[in-house]
Amino acid sequence: MKSQTLKSISLITVASAGLLACNPLNKMAKKADDVKYTATPDPLEMHGDSVEVTVNGTIPPKYFNKKVTATIKPYFKSEDGTVTQFDSIVLVGESADADGKKIDFENGGSYKLVSKVPYSKSMANGEFWVTAVGKYKGKVKDIQDFKLADGTIITPLLVAGDDKPIVGADNFERITTETHKAEIHYLINSATVRSSETRDEDMKQLFADIKAKAADTNYQFKSLHVEAYASPDGELTLNENLADNRAKSAGNVVERELRRRKVAEAKEDGFTDLVGKGEDWDGFKTAMEASEIEDKDLIIRVLQMYKDPAKRESEIKNLAETYLEVKDQILPGLRRSQIALDINKVGKSDEEIARLATEDASKLNVEELLYAATLTTDMDEKEAIYAKAVSIYGDDWRAHNNLGYIKLMKNDMAAAETNFNNAASKAPNEPVVNNNLGVIARLKGDRKKAMEYYNKASGAGDEVAYNKGIVYILDGDYASATSNMKGSNTFNEALAKVLNGDNEGALNTLNNSDAANTAEGYYLKAVIGARMEKEDLVKNNLKTAISKDPSLKDKALNDAEFMNYDLSSL
Repeated sequence: MKSQTLKSISLITVASAGLLACNPLNKMAKKADDVKYTATPDPLEMHGDSVEVTVNGTIPPKYFNKKVTATIKPYFKSEDGTVTQFDSIVLVGESADADGKKIDFENGGSYKLVSKVPYSKSMANGEFWVTAVGKYKGKVKDIQDFKLADGTIITPLLVAGDDKPIVGADNFERITTETHKAEIHYLINSATVRSSETRDEDMKQLFADIKAKAADTNYQFKSLHVEAYASPDGELTLNENLADNRAKSAGNVVERELRRRKVAEAKEDGFTDLVGKGEDWDGFKTAMEASEIEDKDLIIRVLQMYKDPAKRESEIKNLAETYLEVKDQILPGLRRSQIALDINKVGKSDEEIARLATEDASKLNVEELLYAATLTTDMDEKEAIYAKAVSIYGDDWRAHNNLGYIKLMKNDMAAAETNFNNAASKAPNEPVVNNNLGVIARLKGDRKKAMEYYNKASGAGDEVAYNKGIVYILDGDYASATSNMKGSNTFNEALAKVLNGDNEGALNTLNNSDAANTAEGYYLKAVIGARMEKEDLVKNNLKTAISKDPSLKDKALNDAEFMNYDLSSL
């Protein structure tokens, strides 16, 4: 009985061993090295907050059992032990009862798996593996565990946070020109200025302005310009001379008043400009078109038929006898001199504006107060001035916007956002404010909202395109980033070019940027060197970068950009 039991056990053991030996998963595991894998890119790369990888596998002939299924499981194993799973793919033998990618036993086959996962900081250092888990008649076995790549390139994270808010510009002009105008009208064929003309309201106002401005040291007389005309109903040569004489007579009247008020500038050469314009045919047509004369359209068409000025003058004279409205309403208004006296108003000096901004800002208008902030480089002083602008001129969006700008420059993002929102309440569609709200959204991590603001900021300045470029870098759209940052000659433009594959262009941009001699600049040059496979460029620039910022040594030693270089000498 005992021997029979032992015999039965021996038979069971042999049978089990036979079944195990017949399990095709064992054979597939032994020959797993015949299966070829590639990962693209290698090392992995982070773009737009994600890591995407393509795994290609090639199965040799007579390897994949007809009744086997195998699940291919890519994963990233970080140095800290974190495992990030990528999408899997199921391979099935040609006779297996399962869904998946069919693999022919005789000829073998291939597969392609594209998978994307969100990037996490733990993925910066580690290894990318693929595991093949086979299944046959309910039995499961790890067929293969194969390393495909080392680390993840995270160069896009080098992007500098140099988003560009915009100040609402002041419209301060120290010298503004006032133009004081008047007209003098004449009798037919006369250039004499009648006393009644000098008593007209426009001339009385001109004389009053001359008196007031001459007594105010804030004003400087700039120029006197007179244009004179004759009505087109007389002989051409006479009318040309008449226009010249009318310009002179009108000029004499104004110059006499300037002398009376002791305006010294009026004595300077070139102060007075007298122009006789001759016959005013254009003025005649304009006045006719604006009149209520019944046959005005017919009259204008008839006169336009005559190219000869003499013939046209004759016809106008005839019309004036036929149409009394032409004689009484149209022609007298054309016999005139038009006077334009330019006077400059000189505003407060920089010193006076700066003093008042501190001592009594209420004595400055909004343009002067906003301008006052540009006279200092001290951020605290700027903040104080803009705060006064908010208090005194709170309805002006620029006061709130500019205070927000200073708050942002001082890293007080909450206060900056409050001020930008206040500015938006005063000017909802102002491009400058939309740009600045976009900067806030980007800094808070909402790139989609930031781009919505930037798209509403058209016309605010080149800063908008640059800010879009930062978003494009972070989104992984390097072509758009390069386009938007073109010509900025910044670290970020160079970075965008690197990421877009333009290493030479990136190096040129970086060398011409303000970042050229910074630790970050040298580090990026080393990255460019690695991508150009220039070892000297890598090591020399890394040494300089580390000399300026020692913390970059650990970063370089763990940066997948430099995995093909021996950095032990750093």
